[in-house]
Amino acid sequence: MVYTPLHLELADRISRLIHQDGLAAGARLNENQLAEQLGVSRTPVRAALDLLAQQGFVERKPHRGVELLRAPPLPAPAREAADGGDDLLRRIAYDRQHGHLGEYVSEKELMQAYDLARPAIRNALERLADLGAIEPKLGYGWRFATGAWDASVRHESYRYRMVIEPAAIREPGFALPPAWAQDMREQHEEFLRTLSEDSSSVAFFEMNAAFHEGVAAASGNRFFHMDIQRQNRLRRLSNYDWKYGPARMEVNCREHLEMLDRMQAGDVELAALLMQRHLNVASRLRPPGKT
Repeated sequence: MVYTPLHLELADRISRLIHQDGLAAGARLNENQLAEQLGVSRTPVRAALDLLAQQGFVERKPHRGVELLRAPPLPAPAREAADGGDDLLRRIAYDRQHGHLGEYVSEKELMQAYDLARPAIRNALERLADLGAIEPKLGYGWRFATGAWDASVRHESYRYRMVIEPAAIREPGFALPPAWAQDMREQHEEFLRTLSEDSSSVAFFEMNAAFHEGVAAASGNRFFHMDIQRQNRLRRLSNYDWKYGPARMEVNCREHLEMLDRMQAGDVELAALLMQRHLNVASRLRPPGKT
């Protein structure tokens, strides 16, 4: 089997979850639960587990599912797609957000629009489908799973998140897994070290999404976690078409690191206030050239 960049990324994320949850040899890994946690369908999760099985970390056992043999090492921070596919995702996101692509598209239409062969188009569509941004139509073509993310929808999303994300941090059972926190810190610091005008907006969004989902998961309340996963699925295409430049990426990363500092120090009230401020400031951003 040929493993795609998404399969490699999911194998990394499953490895992080194993460390985050402190799983030991003999633990069961449930495909449905992992798909829900990671915000993707079961198919790429199954491929990622097959990859981990080839590497000797898990094993499929008849009638017993997937069993952890030994914990894989924590992966290096933020793997980016090696085939340039992120640029195509960004172009599709831009065209969808600006009305150049309708609700329904065909592979042939995209091949003509981007002057690319079918394998590149299909790989991009499959990545978007695994991330919940597009879905195959019965029989023919593809359908975008969400409408255009206009200013009013964006505003409502931020107002909603400003209520639930600080509340997640204030939950009585809030506990930030040390391995996850260290991994997030390393990813953000690495992103800052390599930040430039060419930094991938796709990689930036996925790191950002993982941070907010991880904080929600640390609440110990599955409904906070599920809601933030859903918000990220809805926001994905809009944020792949990033408009605010590396300066804002830097601010975002440093604000995340400041929240991590406070949460790891046990100051959840200040962390919640920082989260609310972080989301409030982000909600007021306007693309360059707009007022």
